[in-house]
Amino acid sequence: MTTITDIEVTIPVKRSPGRLGKIFAVSLPPFILVASLIVLWQIASEIGLLNPIIVPSPWSVAQALRYLIFEPFFWEAASVTMQETIYGFLIGVAIAWILGTAMGLSPRMRAALYPVTVGFQIMPRVALAPLFLVWFGFGIESKIAMAATICFFPVVLSVLVGLQTVDEESRQFFRSLGASSWDEYRRLSLPSSLPIIFSGLKNAITLALIGAIVAEFVGAAEGMGVLIKKFNFQLEVANGFASILALMFFGLILYWIIEILDNRIVFWRSRR
Repeated sequence: MTTITDIEVTIPVKRSPGRLGKIFAVSLPPFILVASLIVLWQIASEIGLLNPIIVPSPWSVAQALRYLIFEPFFWEAASVTMQETIYGFLIGVAIAWILGTAMGLSPRMRAALYPVTVGFQIMPRVALAPLFLVWFGFGIESKIAMAATICFFPVVLSVLVGLQTVDEESRQFFRSLGASSWDEYRRLSLPSSLPIIFSGLKNAITLALIGAIVAEFVGAAEGMGVLIKKFNFQLEVANGFASILALMFFGLILYWIIEILDNRIVFWRSRR
């Protein structure tokens, strides 16, 4: 006679995908989309729907990119643009973090500075590029100023919003323990606001690259913006497309660096 204790019950265990499986699952949809668009683009070029003088084929762009990556002048221009982007980003983030923290911790500072900050954001910053050329010259300084100006507001807003979303009960608890304002900021306000702040930093790094390129278009002696203008004037459209594609890769690398820092610093969010 079979009893209940003699019966083996097998419960299926659902295994979570490994790290490689997660990366594959995230990367596959955009890869399929981009590959499909490139195939359609190549087909349109082959059957004559696209004028190669205006829109070169993907194969021509790939050949041009292969040519550029072996040319020293390309990497010299890329180095200049990356310096402008990184320096502008760091300066813009430093100023924005200070102002955002001041507004987030002090209602009086917020009342005084926030309308001015929003007004500065509404003002078309691209119109400042000629002024920066007059103030700082045609060197790297004017491009750094433009990059810092354009990436400034997202960081201010993210710092301000992050500090305002800190749990009030946690604030009261810290104050009941006799914590100083610095301890409250360092141990509570800053860690709690970091997820929102990093969202602003990711947006800011891409805007800093855009600001550097815009400033180079207005007036510069070197940089990727100058290189793209040169290729367009010489009707080397494939090289121009390849330069824009390279800028996209550089921007993705900068974005991924901030993403990695986000995952390393805000480690508790990924463990939820």
